[in-house]
Amino acid sequence: MSVPDYMQCAEDHQTLLVVVQPIGIVPEESFFRIYKRISAVSQVNVRDSQRVLYIRYRHHYPPENNEWGDFQTHRKVVGLITITDCSSAKDWPQTFEKFHLQKEMYGSTLYDSRLFVFGLQGEIAEQPRTDVAFYPSYDECETVEKRIEDFIESLFIVLESKRLDRATDKSGDKIPLLCVPFEKKDFVGLDTDSRHYKKRCQGRMRKHVGDLCLQAGMLQDSLVHYHMAVELLRSVNDFLWLGAALEGLCSASVIYHYPGGTGGKVGSRRAQGGSLSAEAGNRHRPGAQEVLIDPGALTSNGINADTSAEIGRAKNCLSPEDIIDKYKEAISYYGKYKNAGVIELEACVKAVRVLAIQKRSMEASEFLQNAVYINLRQLSEEEKIQRYSILSELYERIGFHRKSAFFKRIAAMQCAAPSIPEPGWRACYKLLLETLPGYSLSLDPKDFSKGTHRGWAAVQMRLLHELVYASRRMGNPALCVRHLSFLLQTMLDFLSDQEKKDVTQSLESYTAKCPGTMEFITLPDGLKLPPVPFTKLPIVRSVKLLNLPTSLRPHKMKSLLGQNVSTKSPFIYSPIIAHSRGEERNKKIDFQWVQGDVCEVQLMVYNPMPFELRVENMGLLTTGVEFESLPAALSLPAESGLYPVTLVGVPQTTGQITVNGYHTSVFGVFSDCLLDNLPGVKTNGCTVEVIPALPRLQISTSLPRSAHTLQPSSGDEISTNVSVQLYNGETQQLIIKLENIGTEPLEKLEVTAKTVNTKEKLYGDFLSWKLEDTLSQFPLKPGKIATFTVNIKVKLDFSCQENLLQDLSDDGISVSGLPLSSPFRQVVKPRVETKPINPQESSKVGDFSHVKPFIGLFHSFGECFACLVVFDTFPTRICVLH
Repeated sequence: MSVPDYMQCAEDHQTLLVVVQPIGIVPEESFFRIYKRISAVSQVNVRDSQRVLYIRYRHHYPPENNEWGDFQTHRKVVGLITITDCSSAKDWPQTFEKFHLQKEMYGSTLYDSRLFVFGLQGEIAEQPRTDVAFYPSYDECETVEKRIEDFIESLFIVLESKRLDRATDKSGDKIPLLCVPFEKKDFVGLDTDSRHYKKRCQGRMRKHVGDLCLQAGMLQDSLVHYHMAVELLRSVNDFLWLGAALEGLCSASVIYHYPGGTGGKVGSRRAQGGSLSAEAGNRHRPGAQEVLIDPGALTSNGINADTSAEIGRAKNCLSPEDIIDKYKEAISYYGKYKNAGVIELEACVKAVRVLAIQKRSMEASEFLQNAVYINLRQLSEEEKIQRYSILSELYERIGFHRKSAFFKRIAAMQCAAPSIPEPGWRACYKLLLETLPGYSLSLDPKDFSKGTHRGWAAVQMRLLHELVYASRRMGNPALCVRHLSFLLQTMLDFLSDQEKKDVTQSLESYTAKCPGTMEFITLPDGLKLPPVPFTKLPIVRSVKLLNLPTSLRPHKMKSLLGQNVSTKSPFIYSPIIAHSRGEERNKKIDFQWVQGDVCEVQLMVYNPMPFELRVENMGLLTTGVEFESLPAALSLPAESGLYPVTLVGVPQTTGQITVNGYHTSVFGVFSDCLLDNLPGVKTNGCTVEVIPALPRLQISTSLPRSAHTLQPSSGDEISTNVSVQLYNGETQQLIIKLENIGTEPLEKLEVTAKTVNTKEKLYGDFLSWKLEDTLSQFPLKPGKIATFTVNIKVKLDFSCQENLLQDLSDDGISVSGLPLSSPFRQVVKPRVETKPINPQESSKVGDFSHVKPFIGLFHSFGECFACLVVFDTFPTRICVLH
């Protein structure tokens, strides 16, 4: 026997082997549809008996394995079912002849056979036959299952007759010597009358009868015969058959202890038949007694006539611990014979399945390790794949996940061995995917974002490289890109500098044909590969939303001519929400963005690669309002430190906007990197309010700019200085040009002046203007220009002022204005020494000290925003109050 059955389990010893094969040309789909229906009839209750027959179906079985049927009867093909297409009566003789030729292949062991003919109708199909069943088509065959049950009953009749014939003690009859194929030449010329030879014949026959009893559903009798065979064979050192008797004893004991089976198949086996059925249930009842059939009390039909002679069954049925010991002994005997390698291998597999149920993993691994080194003939690549796959499955069952992955990976490599004419790269790729859990590897990058790496990185990288290679040989560049991206993202810390260069070069070559995307990739078996964002290329350490430039910042509007309205509210303490206020404060941003204005977010990044990193198309990811992200391109030096990067965009609508992350394009892979998936990223808040668009006003004056700044800006103000020198009593006009450079109309204009008192006195109107002509042009539409004139007249009192000329020469009297091209939205912060003057009372003449004039221009948008332009010798303050 040269072909091992790696699916063998202990309960298979009680099954009858039936081969189902097609004759002629039969559509594969149709054949397996009928085969599935046939194989569903795997358990049949014997009429007028409590016994159950178990059937094992195969659609392919090597004839050479059938030659070992006497050694272990479950290896013997006892039933043959053939399926054929026959559409015309003239083809029937040839079809029937093929059926007989098929029977001859297994003729020495067959109990019965059946031929299922599909498509033939007429006189031939109407003739009653026991061995042939005719059906009009594959869809009209309702009686298939019933025919199979009748067929199995016919197998049972033959089996029972053989069992009775072999079990009956015929005095004087010579017991034949059962042999395995390679033994026949060794027994030529032996003395058949010696006591040693007769014991050998008796022991082997007892073992054979035990097999027949086990197949016939008589578990008690099989235990008795196996024990007797063990004693006889041990006395004559017939080690090969002694091992078979011990294995039979183990199988019967396993069937008794584990009625659900050890093969791990879907669904559990029904309770065993025969007189054991009642006892299998009784053993779970308190006080139930297990009995043993006395070998001398057995009748020809296997039923004990004297029940009082029964003794405890436990004496013959092995305990779970003894089962493993006997398996070890049997395997050691098989190991003495080179030609019994398949038998030894299958015994190891059976023992492992039992140990897996007993949860004895270490002992199971010893059996598997022995199975690995059993020397068989030169196996084909397909057989190697099957062998390694089953070893992987068995290691998985006993909890050795990494070793299971190791053998499955070997099976994957065998699928693409150089000796195979057409390598199975798809099968190789599928097997490689199945090895991932054993190496603590997941293809979801989120599993690696927690900072703790599990498993051996070197092995994981090797496996990922193999996935990339298999994907390329499959002709799927998208898979190559996805696996290379995953390798670069998750294994970056373990790659050497040279490996980083090699991986990125390979990635760029693949993305030139198929760019990496953020879409899921669905494999043929339904597995979905998640996208891999490059959150480490570059690495982001902080994200900060920036306020608008000073000239663009919005503030709540309030009239300079009116009084400030208190916005204080009563304080209410609530201990219920106190614990969450810290987090809310961290997320709160105390400034606003404006619709239509360019907004900025600053990222601190660094490049972990040993070469210059080019990041293309980097922009912001936002939610809440419509946002136009303006992409940027970066070029980061090799292994750079923290490097500031500013990303900009324009909100198109109003409301709350949240910055969720950023998107990049690196090495041809497009990534959406969310801040929630970035460990260790610091942020001052990610949500900001976007207010409606505001007017933008550009102001210019007819006066020249001042050569020096009289007062520094406070940071919240926009200021500039223009100057003019006047003699006492001189008058000059200041022409102010107002240009709407925004998209919103200017609806309101307010002008105010204030003077700073000095030790001198000012007489008359120092500043005067008329706004009627200017206001007639409002609302000032975008792109329009309005002007108004301010008259400057100086009248000073020089009496008793000996230091006045010196003061004038020091700072002079000047009027300042501001030409700016930006939205003017700053808060006016009056100096404490200033005193406002109502423009409506500017015509009154008062006794003022030496002053420095101040002019304010206001406009408003909507109902709450305004703009102030201030002119005086001090820095001009321009603002919108919010």
